[in-house]
Amino acid sequence: MNNKKSEVLIIGAGLTGLTLAYLLQKRNISVKIIEARERVGGRIYTQQGASTTTQEMGATWLSKYHLSLLDLLKELHLTTFEQVMGRTAIYEPISTSNYQLVELPPNNDPSFRVVGGSSQIIKSLKEKLAPESFCLGEFVEGVEGVEDGVEVRTNTRTLTASKVVSTLPPYLFYKKIAVKPALPASLTNIMEQTHTWMGESIKVCLTYEKPFWRAAGKSGTIFSNVGPVPEMYDHSNKEATKFGLKGFMDGSYFSVTKEERLERVLTQLTKYFGSVVRDFLTYEEVVWRNETFTFSPYTSPMIPHRNNGHLVYQVPYLDGKLWIAGSETARNAPGYMEGAVRSAAFINAQL
Repeated sequence: MNNKKSEVLIIGAGLTGLTLAYLLQKRNISVKIIEARERVGGRIYTQQGASTTTQEMGATWLSKYHLSLLDLLKELHLTTFEQVMGRTAIYEPISTSNYQLVELPPNNDPSFRVVGGSSQIIKSLKEKLAPESFCLGEFVEGVEGVEDGVEVRTNTRTLTASKVVSTLPPYLFYKKIAVKPALPASLTNIMEQTHTWMGESIKVCLTYEKPFWRAAGKSGTIFSNVGPVPEMYDHSNKEATKFGLKGFMDGSYFSVTKEERLERVLTQLTKYFGSVVRDFLTYEEVVWRNETFTFSPYTSPMIPHRNNGHLVYQVPYLDGKLWIAGSETARNAPGYMEGAVRSAAFINAQL
């Protein structure tokens, strides 16, 4: 591929990056997308075997208030279905007492999932973009503002563009990408203190042939103060033909092996359901802290969601040639898929 100058170079092929590229392409603006992974999607990552339900290892849920995302889904001809919560939940308040089966109140604001998995959004957007727009397996090391645009230095070459949009988590950009001339302290100080959404998360999913948790006196909705899984939900498909349980594991387990995490999950679930939990079809997990193209360790303690949607991300830098975008920068619904789409729409309106 040649190094022909692009009008806009986008760093990151997650939901923000692909949505922005899609919007710009509709305006006949030439786009180049640099993605460090060999896949697109970023923190949207759906696993699926031929005989198993989709397993969302990244962004999963949306609400009826996520209007920008819903509009995009409609445009892409994608549909949603309501997250199954059930009428009861397994609740484990303390380690010195048994779990309880508690009644859930009516939910007037349910969560929804994308039919076929969240990665259907990514697949649909990718199919609408020119194949030559993508540069996968290539990561950015430096950005330099020059007289007629921006030079972007990757691990293999230098590219030029009129404008650059980073869709990386701001903290990751701050830690990994050198910028010349130096960005103002008013920006870098906030970037250094911006929480990376899902960065500390561990997502786990078990698939099964039958949904034993849907039996009377049971539930696939689990809330535990004991853990190591504090939350788990029914993760079956819309048609209820393929079944699974998906949840979040305590982030402190990032340092143990996959086998140890699996055994801890199974031990916890055995308390609720018995030995049937060990008859699983597949086990999938993603330890997002170990994903170097998403997360970089913080230099000081970080408050969850800190500085997400901060005003410093609403203006360009390098004389108007560099924008810091991405879900964490959105003024509304930062961190969610809705925030990613809103960020893309905001940047598109500025370029």
